This record gives sequence, structure tokens and C-alpha cells, in this order.
Amino acid sequence: MELSEKTLEEIDTSKEEENSKKVEASLFIAGKFLTIQELIALTDVNPILLKKILSDLQDKYKNSGIEIVHKENLWKMDVSPDYTYLVNKLATGSSEFSKAEQETLAIIAYKAPLKQSVLINIRGNKAYEHIKKFVEIGLVSKKKMGHTAELTLSDIFYDYFHLTKGEKLDEQEN
Repeated sequence: MELSEKTLEEIDTSKEEENSKKVEASLFIAGKFLTIQELIALTDVNPILLKKILSDLQDKYKNSGIEIVHKENLWKMDVSPDYTYLVNKLATGSSEFSKAEQETLAIIAYKAPLKQSVLINIRGNKAYEHIKKFVEIGLVSKKKMGHTAELTLSDIFYDYFHLTKGEKLDEQEN
């Protein structure tokens, strides 16, 4: 049995749609930034096609309440900044960070710049892992300072939480 050109085109289109849906579902359910490598592992979509799908998804969500965020080599589906106030009303926590991580990040945000040694005294040794994670995803900057390090908030922190740099955190609009 010979496949017609139209049938092959239909198969290709169907496969592209399926791949796009897998990537979209992965971004939706992850609730956090994913690398290209993680998306490839989750979806089994080749890297060239994956980049095209991600670009197409950015276009698809351009004028909606959802956006596809791309920062460096990381991708995430998120609520558009215009609607984060709705999420903040509904959300009681973030699936991306444990309660302990949230508490550590809150202290850094409130007291920054902050010596790492002071934070460890407040939060305990578990905070080393929290700091490592925050530095890896770019929310916190860490600069060596004698026997300790100084922790500051990065621009990514302000973008991530839709905050304005320089404003006190309690002055942010609800």
C-alpha cells in the first residue's frame, strides 16, 4: 500500500500537533523553570523542533492571561504580569519552593544585602541548600566576603515575583 503525499502531510501535521501539546502540558504542570534538556527528557521532542514549538507557544499566548517566559536557557509557563494579583489572592504557597525555602527566601528579601553567616544563624544549616538553589536559578546573587558571603536579590528575583526594584516589599501593590 502506497502512502499519498497528502496522507504523509497529515501524519506530519498530526505528529507536530502532538509534540506541541506534550511541550505545552509539560510547561503547564511543571510550575517552574525547565531547561531545554529537561523538556527533551519529558517530551522526547528533538531540540530543533522543541525550540520552534517554544517560539510558537510564546506567540500563541502573547495576548492572553498566560505567558511563556524564556530566561537564558530556562522556560516556564506563567501568569501574565497583568493578572498576578489574581494568583496572589488564590495562592497559599508555591509548588516550586518548599515552605522552608520560602521562609529562607523571605528573610533574604527582607534583609538583603545579608551575610550568609547571619542567615545560617537564623535558619540553620539547611539554608545552605536553599541558598545554593536560589543562586542556581538566579534569584539570589552571592559574593564572597571574607569568611562568608553577601547575599543580594538579583533582577531575576524582581521579575520572577513581579516586583519593582528599589521599592520596599511592603509597599508593593496587592
